[in-house]
Amino acid sequence: MTAVVAVVVAAVYLIGVRPGSNDAMGAVAAVVAVPTSHTVVMLEEQRQQLIAMSAASRTLSLVSQPKLASRQPTSSPSSSSNGGVGSATTGPPGAPPDPGSAQSIAWNMMSQFGWSPQTYFSCLNNIWTRESGWVYTAENPSGAYGIPQALPGSKMASAGSDWMTNPATQIKWGLGYIKAVYGDPCSAWAFWQGHDYY
Repeated sequence: MTAVVAVVVAAVYLIGVRPGSNDAMGAVAAVVAVPTSHTVVMLEEQRQQLIAMSAASRTLSLVSQPKLASRQPTSSPSSSSNGGVGSATTGPPGAPPDPGSAQSIAWNMMSQFGWSPQTYFSCLNNIWTRESGWVYTAENPSGAYGIPQALPGSKMASAGSDWMTNPATQIKWGLGYIKAVYGDPCSAWAFWQGHDYY
């Protein structure tokens, strides 16, 4: 602040404003107003925030490594332990997944969101295989839940009250989330590859 005042005083001197003149009074008023102007106050607040953030960043430490979602073991896509859905093998690219699997539900639902499953399913599969293994009861210590790993899981209630137990409800919510945030599953997959989340 002292530097700003010194610069303004030096400028007034160099311009040759005579003491006692109206120009001099205007210059003095400008110098006095600088420390109390809204812009200067705002800049000072931002400077203080940057100092605090810089100090805080030097004190951060990694407590533990992030944990992946827990997965229930599944012996087959029709296993009763996962309600008849979960991991399922998919055929060649562009081919529908095994009927009765969570992947099949997503495949059949994608056109409702304006996406061709032949084009976009592989991107969706890449994300949700890594996020949850397509297990609708997958939980993460962070609070993320279900096939799309909604955080918190209760967000999926907007797609249905059975969000904790119905893979179709979770998939419907997850596809809506992807459409709203990324536009399509391949854009979401591109983001996931750079960040390990979507």
